[in-house]
Amino acid sequence: MLELGRITRPHGVRGDVLVSLTTNRTERLSSGAVLASEDREFVVRSARAHKGAWIVAFDGVGDRNAAEALSGTVLYAEPLDDPEELWVHELIGAEVVDQHDTRRGVVVKVVQNPASDLLELDSGALVPITFVTGLEPGERIAVDVPDGIFDLMDDADDSGSEPGTTS
Repeated sequence: MLELGRITRPHGVRGDVLVSLTTNRTERLSSGAVLASEDREFVVRSARAHKGAWIVAFDGVGDRNAAEALSGTVLYAEPLDDPEELWVHELIGAEVVDQHDTRRGVVVKVVQNPASDLLELDSGALVPITFVTGLEPGERIAVDVPDGIFDLMDDADDSGSEPGTTS
């Protein structure tokens, strides 16, 4: 299951809650959608955008007391099947190989960045996702990067010191 967001607080007296999403897929809050926490499932009755978050009504949450009890609850759902999308869970742990078939490292994290999210590799390198040309989920990511993007890392490997340090 993938983390989608968090219930931050109640909204009003009818059981609505404010949800902060960590996904850009707002259809996750469509009427009838099923979300889960660590110990229960929630069915979305309705949702509407509100000041950068979402006001959500769940079936079975009918008053402010019930809504208050959900504050801080992390929401999860099954991954969507969309072959056109890159999913973080398919990138983490995959080996990155450049256009010359040189192994560049394993993805340890995906870093949000306004221009393009970045793959953070165990080698310390950062690779913009826009350079991804092929993906075998969880196994291998092919990238076509401009010359020089790995030079700092290669220089550190050659000198035996960390990037930015002198011997």
